Amino acid sequence: MHLSVVIASFVFLSSLQGFCQTSTSPDEALIRLKEGNQRFVNGKSTKPRQDFMRIKEVAAGQKPFATIVGCSDSRVPSEIIFDQGLGDLFIVRTAGQVSTYASWGSIEFAEEILGTKLIVVLGHTNCGAVGAAVNLPEVPGHIVTLINAIKPAVEKVRKKSPDNLLNASIRENINMQVEQLKNLEPILAKRVKENSVKIIGALYDLESGKIEFFEN
Repeated sequence: MHLSVVIASFVFLSSLQGFCQTSTSPDEALIRLKEGNQRFVNGKSTKPRQDFMRIKEVAAGQKPFATIVGCSDSRVPSEIIFDQGLGDLFIVRTAGQVSTYASWGSIEFAEEILGTKLIVVLGHTNCGAVGAAVNLPEVPGHIVTLINAIKPAVEKVRKKSPDNLLNASIRENINMQVEQLKNLEPILAKRVKENSVKIIGALYDLESGKIEFFEN
């Protein structure tokens, strides 16, 4: 089945289920994320849209305003660190925030069907997956697929002989993942060229709770 037919079918089905929405602009979504993280860091989280009424509301359909491509690390729960509620964020998580086909499809679904126009690739300090790519010659089982996806970032940084290979590799891994999504055909690359979607990186500090956004 042609991709356009598949997407049209999803759009029709989603409209019946209350999914379709007027999208939040990328800039507006980014402001909401920044403000939420600032509340979290300052110890003033409002924990919005987490009551029973919200549960009933989102049961009819979801309208997330941003997609977070994050690490599976238990210390980096997106709704908490961005101080958001049920149905606010569409989250795709893997160790080292590595994306492959299932992740790409999920991200495209959030953009095309649910209408999220901001995609944030969220890494964090002291990432164990990146640390394994930096330090371990071998890893067991399917973990190797994660490490192999991260190693290009590590090797790129290693050639520059940085003072802190781990921290530099964490940042480079985020940047390379952002570029991968920006160039992902057929959907995201087109939306980026149209300037209808913004894809940026960000780094969560495990010690402070603060998120640094890579906007350039």
